[in-house]
Amino acid sequence: MPSNVAPAPGTGTSSAAGAVAAVPAEAVTPLIRGIAVLRRLTDADGVSSLSGLERSTGLARSTVDRITATLARRGYVRLDGRDAVLAPRLMELGNAYLAALRLPRLLDAQADALADELDESVSLAVGDQDGIRFIHQATRRRAMSLSFRIGDLLPAERTAPGPLFATEWGDREWARWRERRAADPEDRGFPAVPARSRPIEYGEDDRNDEKDRIGANRTNHTNRTNGKDLAATKDLTVAKDLTVGKDLAVGKSLAADRPEEPSAGRSARRRPTLGDDFEQRTAEAREAGWALDDQLIEPGLVALSMPVREAGRIACVVSVVSHTSRHTAADLRDTLLPRLREAVAAMERELREARHAESATSRTTAAPAGLAVWTGASKQELGREFIESLARGLTVITAFGEGRAELNLTEVAQATGLARATARRALITLEHLGYVTAHDRVFRLTPRVLGLGFPPLSRTSLAEIAAPHLTELSQRLHDSVSLAVLTGDEIQYTGRVSTSRVMSVHITVGTRLPAYPTALGRVMLADLPEPPLTELLPLTPRTITDPARLKAVLDRVREEGYALVDEELEVGLRSVAVPVRERGGRVVAAVNVAMHSSRRTPEECVAEVLPELRSTVGRIEEDLWVAGRFRRVPRT
Repeated sequence: MPSNVAPAPGTGTSSAAGAVAAVPAEAVTPLIRGIAVLRRLTDADGVSSLSGLERSTGLARSTVDRITATLARRGYVRLDGRDAVLAPRLMELGNAYLAALRLPRLLDAQADALADELDESVSLAVGDQDGIRFIHQATRRRAMSLSFRIGDLLPAERTAPGPLFATEWGDREWARWRERRAADPEDRGFPAVPARSRPIEYGEDDRNDEKDRIGANRTNHTNRTNGKDLAATKDLTVAKDLTVGKDLAVGKSLAADRPEEPSAGRSARRRPTLGDDFEQRTAEAREAGWALDDQLIEPGLVALSMPVREAGRIACVVSVVSHTSRHTAADLRDTLLPRLREAVAAMERELREARHAESATSRTTAAPAGLAVWTGASKQELGREFIESLARGLTVITAFGEGRAELNLTEVAQATGLARATARRALITLEHLGYVTAHDRVFRLTPRVLGLGFPPLSRTSLAEIAAPHLTELSQRLHDSVSLAVLTGDEIQYTGRVSTSRVMSVHITVGTRLPAYPTALGRVMLADLPEPPLTELLPLTPRTITDPARLKAVLDRVREEGYALVDEELEVGLRSVAVPVRERGGRVVAAVNVAMHSSRRTPEECVAEVLPELRSTVGRIEEDLWVAGRFRRVPRT
């Protein structure tokens, strides 16, 4: 890696444990640097100042500025003053991996159903070298609930899935695991988990096992109590302690028996810490076919895991996660293991059936991405601030997807519209960084792709997705802009950007209003097969209260795709709204522009405001569709 790019933390691989592999001569340096910036932003939970990125990556400020400008042009980050913020569009990289993997599409629904049935959190994870990475989370909402996110990387030895994946490791994988453990004894390279406490060091002349040491001292204490001479007992264990253990002299009380810091001149060794029994747990998991996590991540967290196999290999691991206030680890095993076995069997049937169906269909090839046109326009707009090789390299990741899990060089070039030589250099770089693997000239994405922004973005709500778009629209129109969802026969405001006019609409997030006299409510009611049209009270002289007339209005709203309400909620208030649709076309929210009736006529609202409003909602929907491809996006 170039000397001015610091290795990214949280890799969970031997690269974090020692020497970093030499950068191939054909690697694309701007792509390496751009990915380093994305990783730092991910580790910073999605937002960092530009000066902070400069410090954490070791890159020059001018380089950071060019990288973030290119990523912003791509829609992967948003520049907010002096900060760079990860944007939902970045999730298309992780989506490419998840789509190619197939498992979320095939198994997510079953995991969700299992979580609902057991009323416990359920997760799906895949192995990522010497760690595990989540690909799905069905979390129960409680005061104490699971905070892991899709894409989070955990050390294998501190999880229930880890021993199961390790049953398929060879000598190389075990060696990498030991190197990483030695180089990172506190798991600082795994930001998603609490750090292990620093191991206590012992001298070479201390006992090899703390448990035996304490047991020997208890024998010592008992013998002294009975008035026996320790030397006459011929007790070799205690005699050895008396001979070589300078701190175990006769008459020393048990209260003083505790681990010591190594004294000068005594070589040190590690005390057993979390994960030191990993090889034993792996052997037990191989024999039992399941594994437990008894508070290895943090106190109170317990989990039971089983592997889901496809074609004889572990495809993923499904885990039921609970808290000790609800289950002990043993209770979790005894109570839920039979049901988990049934769920795993059903998942494996699903994979077999899908595999059979996929074998009967031809592999799809992605359509050209139009990258040349886009990069050309971007270069013309941004000039030297746009890094074309970075944009091209990231586009290579999106060439993979459903039906395109394995691609050769020609297929990648065709899918992206890149020249073969350009695609080849990008693939060499991505393979060096661990984001693709190559076998027999065929490339596959690795789970590490999920580490590019997916964890912090996977918890993004619709309100958070919409917020920057609402702000931009309000700044362009100089009017108040709102996002709302439908709750029964009311609307609830979930996003709001107000203007600072003397006469402006003052509504706060969380406010509820009846749906029928509002533009926001009407575009959402129009999407329902049977909208609730009861208790239509006259709020102003212009409020429509006749159900038949309101139904006709909703039919027109459904046909035209927008609603304009003029002084029906409040005299002097005029509003126009457009629905927000999820990936499947269902209306999940609405956005409006509200103003005093003196600012624009109804005709001007349609001619001037509506096009801007539709354009803004289109951008919100694009981000929502990317963010919601493999997870449920919370509406609030």
